Amino acid sequence: MIRADVVLRDLAEVATLARGPVPRVGEAMADLAIVDGGAVAIDRGRIVWVGPERRLRRDVRLRAGARLVPGDGGTAVPGFVDAHTHALFAGDRSGEIALKAAGASYRQIAQHGGGLLATVRATRRASDARLLEETGARLRRMALAGTTTVEVKSGYALDHAGELRLLRLIPRLARRTGLRLVPTYLGAHAVPPERIRRPETYVDEIVRRTLPAVARARLARFCDVFCEPGFFTLRQSARILRAARALGLGLKLHADEFAAYGGARLAAALGATSADHLLRTPARDRRRLSAAGVTAVVLPVTAFASSTTRRSPARELVDAGVAVALGSDCSPATWVEEIPAVLAAAVHAGRLRPAEALTAATVNAAHALGLGDAGTIEAGRSADLSVFPVRSTAELGYRFSLRPSVILRQGKPVSSA
Repeated sequence: MIRADVVLRDLAEVATLARGPVPRVGEAMADLAIVDGGAVAIDRGRIVWVGPERRLRRDVRLRAGARLVPGDGGTAVPGFVDAHTHALFAGDRSGEIALKAAGASYRQIAQHGGGLLATVRATRRASDARLLEETGARLRRMALAGTTTVEVKSGYALDHAGELRLLRLIPRLARRTGLRLVPTYLGAHAVPPERIRRPETYVDEIVRRTLPAVARARLARFCDVFCEPGFFTLRQSARILRAARALGLGLKLHADEFAAYGGARLAAALGATSADHLLRTPARDRRRLSAAGVTAVVLPVTAFASSTTRRSPARELVDAGVAVALGSDCSPATWVEEIPAVLAAAVHAGRLRPAEALTAATVNAAHALGLGDAGTIEAGRSADLSVFPVRSTAELGYRFSLRPSVILRQGKPVSSA
């Protein structure tokens, strides 16, 4: 008999995501492996049983003092995995909204000292205490919307000591928030203003000094590069990523957001874990991503926040056989913290079906972060899951402002109020 110290019951659906290959591609993205009228049994923070509630008494015995958590007829889903964020920063860029509305591009704003470089200035000036306070607050708001795992990039210091400082804050943020945080080194976010006339010297520093220090201290799981015109060239990006791979880091790439520059093609050639953004990736390069097994992390809110006429290419990527994951792109330019809003954007703007969007924000997003133990509800996994006050997963992606009624993190209920 299975023993449990927490039981989540009275659920209309449990979307387990526990059936099928990882990552999901094509039609498999719509298979949520749903248990109707389900329940979940947990013991010592781990899931021990999932099934129809009518079989609960037969299969599970409660420990003395066990907690019964009512689902009130809602729908249980795995804890969301946010596969792409720039959540570690100081300040804001609300003053740029008028410029965007007037048609200024990301690159134009950056060239005039705004955009990313404005955040670099604010982040460089900020104390550790301020960065921990502001970023911790953002991460806690993410958690209250059902997120349990978050990728966090560096990239707002753009110098050796500053980037290492940011990466060292990420484990402290994980302890403060209780979230699982996956650190990514993004020193190649932009060329710093003091190196703008000598960009190759900054690339040299990344390759020869900073990357070895990051790998030696195990400060990051991945290395990312902003591969776009005016930021880092294809040649520079390839040099940095090859150096990162030689040091044992996984590879990610900001690709084809502003131009069909060849970033997705480079990600495929290097066998990167993921290529992200992909707003302008041509069909032939989508096919290359599929053939190479590179996960596409799409950021459907970013196109909206950037005032671009481009919409998320999620549908085209799924139809090309690419494994698609979702990220919020939480940053000063795309300040979204709640994955339910990202799901809705993926459905309404990216033309994913609600089931595909949920897959992209759970098991496929976990794969995009190299995690084989997240994104599903199944025996043996950490009990990280949420219950939403809806009768079906079809409403996730349909409604923009859903909040979970129950959040379990390692089996412990967390208030969403």
